[in-house]
Amino acid sequence: MIRPVALASLSTLIASVYAQQVGTNTAENHPALSWSKCTKSGGCTSTAATIVLDANWRWLHSTTGFTNCYTGNTWDATLCPPNDPVTCAKNCALDGADYSGTYGITTSGNSLTLKFKTGSNVGSRVYLLESESKYQMFKLKNKEFTFDVDVSGLGCGLNGALYFSEMDADGGVAKSPNNKAGAKYGTGYCDAQCPHDLKFINGEANILDWTGSSTNSGSGRYGTCCSEMDIWEANKIATAYTPHPCSATGLYRCEGSGCDVCDQPGCDFNSYRLGDTSYYGPGLKVDTSKKFTVVTQFKTADGTDNGALTEIRRLYVQNGVVIQNSKVNIPGMAAYDSITEDFCSAQKTAFSDNNIFAQKGGLTQMGKAFANGMVLVMSVWDDYTANMLWLDSAYPLDKPASDPGVTRGTCATTSGVPADVESQQANASVTFSNIKFGDLDSTYTGTNPISSSVRSSTTTRPASSSSSSRTTTRVTTTSATNPPTQTQWGQCGGVRIQFYCSADFH
Repeated sequence: MIRPVALASLSTLIASVYAQQVGTNTAENHPALSWSKCTKSGGCTSTAATIVLDANWRWLHSTTGFTNCYTGNTWDATLCPPNDPVTCAKNCALDGADYSGTYGITTSGNSLTLKFKTGSNVGSRVYLLESESKYQMFKLKNKEFTFDVDVSGLGCGLNGALYFSEMDADGGVAKSPNNKAGAKYGTGYCDAQCPHDLKFINGEANILDWTGSSTNSGSGRYGTCCSEMDIWEANKIATAYTPHPCSATGLYRCEGSGCDVCDQPGCDFNSYRLGDTSYYGPGLKVDTSKKFTVVTQFKTADGTDNGALTEIRRLYVQNGVVIQNSKVNIPGMAAYDSITEDFCSAQKTAFSDNNIFAQKGGLTQMGKAFANGMVLVMSVWDDYTANMLWLDSAYPLDKPASDPGVTRGTCATTSGVPADVESQQANASVTFSNIKFGDLDSTYTGTNPISSSVRSSTTTRPASSSSSSRTTTRVTTTSATNPPTQTQWGQCGGVRIQFYCSADFH
């Protein structure tokens, strides 16, 4: 039996009366993935853990048989009557996953590899578990998070992402006691884009006003929002790290204008976009043709775990050498090399963007989410909305590539079309490994390490000066081409992407 399912971000799966059911066809066995906890005084200690596949990739079928609840971009009208979200939650069940065979997800020791395409499956998203039924929670203030990554196989239009979302540790079980799935089956997803393509939110199927947006996805009346910290959105051409605060706390189901609770654009640090075009890429200072280490530090005003979040700092280690973050090289901006309130304000002004980051509470609100605890998410995806141009090309397309902040990488504006990416980069993969978390300056070693007391330069470039390295050999679209109907920011972590899940069932 073939089960073609396109499950775009299946989230909190519990009805207020009926539970989202759990299928019995395939046992759920979580792949092992170790990580390390580190202190300045005691070094690093390995911790045994596992990962779990997000619920949206799983087969969703009837509780009494093997009929799909959702096929292509359409709900089964019998199992999921169009105006009865609770009945749909009662009638449909999730099943266990064949991680390597169906989804191309493999682990070995402290290493996780996510293949982009395996058979007809495209992309994946996984979470780090503390136990069989609970996500590992990270409280980031006054800490640093470190991992190794190999993006050498990710070309234009792909994104190997590692980020944190303010999800519930149990996947929503405590808030909806009848939940039979929970974190064990990867439920409870949310992010700052308030995605509407989740099939279940807060215990009800998102079938009201459901509209198919393409062959394998759609969107419903509700979105699901929460604060999000993008540690790593990247391919071998470009990368960005970005905090996205929300005014709401934890997972929040939104509708209509009520979805305006998060900073969807975020305050991003993309070295290429900020004027250093020789910093990140194959053969450059951070050489993406080889594995390297990514370190992100979350600093507070008083140097304590309870202090106010004031700075998010990035550094890299490659070939045993610590590489300082690039410095801003944009007219009118100081030579910032980390994310601070001043950096975000200056960046928004220089790029003529609204400072939604400040409107949603900035680093103060982001710090509150960190204090509540965040879930670690790792994914690989392509972008059906904006072709990943917001990460690695010039975007939006209706602005000149020479305008400040428009050019983000060297990929052509014709790149990233999912059909092309999926046919030409079918064998692509990303590998995350050696995850460490702990005290500042405790998770990495290398020559010329940066002290945690280093602060950004405040030297300001004259507004009239010009960047020395802004030209590219870019292929541009013609003026007659309509730009994607997408906002100026990207879909972080694979929120509105196409998902395919089909496998033989015997």
